[in-house]
Amino acid sequence: MRVLYFDCIAGISGDMALGALIDAGADLDGIRKVLATLPVEPFDVEVERVDAHGIGATKVLVEAPAGGVIRTYANIRSLVEGSDLPPDAKDLAQRIFRRLAEAEAIVHRRDVEQVTFHEVGAVDSIVDICGVAVALTMLGVERAFSSAVPTGFGMVRTEHGSMPIPAPAVVELLRGAPMYSRGVPVELVTPTGAAILTSTVEGFGEMPAMRIDAVGYGAGSHRTDFPNVLRVLLGEEVPAGRGSAAETPASGELVLETNVDDLNPELYGYVLERLFEAGAQDAWLTPIVMKKGRAAVTISVLCSPQQQDAMRRVLFRETGTLGIRAAAVSKQALDREWIEVSTRYGRVRVKVGLLDDAPVTVAPEFEDCAAVAREAGVPARDVYEEAARLARDELARRDAT
Repeated sequence: MRVLYFDCIAGISGDMALGALIDAGADLDGIRKVLATLPVEPFDVEVERVDAHGIGATKVLVEAPAGGVIRTYANIRSLVEGSDLPPDAKDLAQRIFRRLAEAEAIVHRRDVEQVTFHEVGAVDSIVDICGVAVALTMLGVERAFSSAVPTGFGMVRTEHGSMPIPAPAVVELLRGAPMYSRGVPVELVTPTGAAILTSTVEGFGEMPAMRIDAVGYGAGSHRTDFPNVLRVLLGEEVPAGRGSAAETPASGELVLETNVDDLNPELYGYVLERLFEAGAQDAWLTPIVMKKGRAAVTISVLCSPQQQDAMRRVLFRETGTLGIRAAAVSKQALDREWIEVSTRYGRVRVKVGLLDDAPVTVAPEFEDCAAVAREAGVPARDVYEEAARLARDELARRDAT
């Protein structure tokens, strides 16, 4: 399994992430070709080799017209959907922008759909995010992890005026992740960089057991007394017992559980949301009855061994529980592919589960169905059912040929 590790030596920004992935082997010309389909103002992506305290790194420069366009989350969601990004890359880019919109909504006390992007809505930030999504897809990354994240201190100028470092949106995005100060008065982590991390990685901490076959360095813009680079390490996952000191098999998973009887029921949904943001593969609630007839809820989360620390932090912080139990489980997952269908209301992506290379499940992407339904003013279930039917028809035709 292809694994990528973000080594945040000097933090992370969108251009640093894209530079590191190109340095690790992602095809620049291929990325340019796909990004050219974005319906935005004209731009060009250039790279240059730089020296960062003796480390050769790739610096990405997006040449585009200066600001002037303030885009809403809905605008950006639409332009990504209107591009020709590969389905997996498009899905990841949408997830990154959604995370950014949610963080900005919390900071500015607005509804997610009313969020406007200033710096993030600029062409260079859109290109960085979509470029990272394309590069990760090109490199075949299946799992990703990150080191603890260093930040600077002080103030930074933004479209909203002076903001503290780390920026409020960065703090929201990295809530629950291990952070520390590098002790320098510069912005080491941008909202774009934080959103890329929290939308792609399963957990934060030490590098997982892996056989490294590619390394990339992406250069930042600040002058620092240490290498201002993001390093990515790419390779094959090493199962436990083959050079790994993991306590549970890498091919297995964990189920973490805790019983909670004193949490406001309105907060359970938020707990699940935080677990998924931290990289949970699945999370669910089960009503139970505890001693003395007390009604309670078991919160369960499925995760990899590498994710467990991040999951435990969320459960302890958000529920106030005093203990969490863990059980090793084995999981078998279907191979998956994406197809896109055109319903009478709009285009919808559909995830197809494959068993022995034959399709056995179809699942329209809910966010696509919801967005199309809102635009058309129809029930989401109508869009969902039509997308599923069209997908089955398409798969049947493909099988017949």
